[in-house]
Amino acid sequence: MLRSAVLAFGLLLSSSSALGQATPTESQTLQAVLAEIRQLRQELQTSAIAARRAQILIYRLHVQEDAVANVSQRLDEAKSSIERLQANRENHESEIKRFEEMKDRPENAAQRKQFEDAITEFKAQIEALLHEEQEAQMKETELEQQSRIEQAKLGQLQDELDRLDQAVMNAALHAASAHP
Repeated sequence: MLRSAVLAFGLLLSSSSALGQATPTESQTLQAVLAEIRQLRQELQTSAIAARRAQILIYRLHVQEDAVANVSQRLDEAKSSIERLQANRENHESEIKRFEEMKDRPENAAQRKQFEDAITEFKAQIEALLHEEQEAQMKETELEQQSRIEQAKLGQLQDELDRLDQAVMNAALHAASAHP
């Protein structure tokens, strides 16, 4: 009985060691699976990096769109200011013409003096308006230049986002063709 127990124990030991050993084809299969897992892990890391880059680019794109909108609004305000100043100047010029016509036919010298004073006042206001208009035009020119710069930055970010999108599409097509 002891002998049969030792024999059974010996068979059990030899069979368990035989079960632990893999055949060469199983080893190759395991190596192939391991290589596939490593490849999938690499592709997943690449995708995660691309997703993070895309998120950063989208955030920068929104910030730049806000900057473009801000400059555009300021440019519109500058243009409106110029138009308002020009309209005021033209109104003052027409008042000067009207007063000059009226000063030549006054009923008395006091009225003539009032017309001349009004003309002098309007001319002074026109000079001030011309100065304001020149400043507003310089501001408009600066804002137009800043707008072009901000638009160019926005275009660069959009191009970069397009390139990232194309790279992701190419990687997806490459992965699909590599793993039928």
